[in-house]
Amino acid sequence: MNKHPSPARREFLRSLAAGSLLMPGLLSELLADTTSAADDPLAPKQPHFPAKAKRVIFVFSNGGTSHMDTFDHKPELFKADGKKMGVGGGLSNQQKVLLKPSWEFRPGGTCGTLVSDLFPHLRECMDDVCVIRSMNGNDNEHYNATLGMHTGSFFFARPSIGSWVSYGLGTMNQNLPSFVALAPQMPYAGTQIFNNDFLPAYHQGVRVVGGKEPIANLEARSKSRSLQELELETADILNNRHLKERDDDSDLAARIRSFETAFHMQTEAPEAFAVDQEDDATLGLYGLKRGQSEGFGWQCLVARRLAERGVRFIELVDGSSSHNWDQHGDMAEHAVHAKNIDQPLAGLLRDLKARGMLEDTLVVWTTEFGRTPGVDGEKGRGHHSACFSSWMAGGGVKGGIAYGSTDELGATVAENGVHVHDFHATILHLIGIDHTRLTYRHAGRDYRLTDVHGRIVRELLA
Repeated sequence: MNKHPSPARREFLRSLAAGSLLMPGLLSELLADTTSAADDPLAPKQPHFPAKAKRVIFVFSNGGTSHMDTFDHKPELFKADGKKMGVGGGLSNQQKVLLKPSWEFRPGGTCGTLVSDLFPHLRECMDDVCVIRSMNGNDNEHYNATLGMHTGSFFFARPSIGSWVSYGLGTMNQNLPSFVALAPQMPYAGTQIFNNDFLPAYHQGVRVVGGKEPIANLEARSKSRSLQELELETADILNNRHLKERDDDSDLAARIRSFETAFHMQTEAPEAFAVDQEDDATLGLYGLKRGQSEGFGWQCLVARRLAERGVRFIELVDGSSSHNWDQHGDMAEHAVHAKNIDQPLAGLLRDLKARGMLEDTLVVWTTEFGRTPGVDGEKGRGHHSACFSSWMAGGGVKGGIAYGSTDELGATVAENGVHVHDFHATILHLIGIDHTRLTYRHAGRDYRLTDVHGRIVRELLA
């Protein structure tokens, strides 16, 4: 908010004073600009060290995407279809009927990284992608695994990774939030995926749902912008008096600042969501039709538009708690979900690269866990946190490689395991944050995203 009233608005204020419409003391503060607002908690902050990535686009496929059907080729599992054998890696040692993948794998890009036919568009982008085939977590339940992937805590509510990044680096655009969650539907952990928890409330993610009103209640109720500015400046003085009397309560301070942010967003946010400003070729890249204002392609294009406008952390949620990648009954349903995201994700990578943005934008794709090599249900697979696949692109990542491996059936990590804590430590490193130094004191102890764990996977760095 402009803390220095313009000459025209000063004259308006004096006219109000003449008519006794404002308390003299309050008018004096407005004219003298003596509000007691604290320093902006979302001002851009210097990273701990220089980094290539300035922002993160974090894509979460909800439900547990099968690694051996997507990014982790298992020839022996094709051969072992229908056989019974003991499978370890977090599963019980009882006899399991093995299930071969339903899709063929083919090399992608010039690097030759093998990707299944579920992702023909994304496969062409493998020269810019680092696939991690040795991910592992701590829990086989959706809620806990989703919580862990977003907060580093598998059992207790903690701040989300987007909130930590906002806390560590602030925002590059004061007229837009530092953290936006493009989440038309909510995944298993619900709002915790973008919750600030004990971090100051400034850092909570703003949810965007798409459609005619992407952000609820954003449209201005006053037709006069000058009058609205005056109302907000007046409220700001009263709010800050109230805040000073309450020892600078962070939740109250965040609510006060939200009025200011919302005011500026009324101008800038609608323009950011106006994807019809793009030409037909760009819309086609994401698989979008002109006039479309929802769907995963829309989410990806809006993510690019928010990224180029300075939003620090953007999450894209793929799937809901009821319609997602959790295929216990029939793995063939994976094809529906893959078709929904394949072209838009490939379009996002290509668009960022064409605009020179991929080199300073870190794109991350992940799911909460993988799936079992053995059958669960009639033709499906069960939950499997012992190993799964994720990938990163741009922002200082070494493209064209596959890191880590699982055993011949995709049941356990065979080499170079990457725990969720390592994944988070590496993401923070790529945007210039030392994960051991990004801490916040709460309830008598210092907390961090990676708790007391985490190593930077330096083999992934360009």
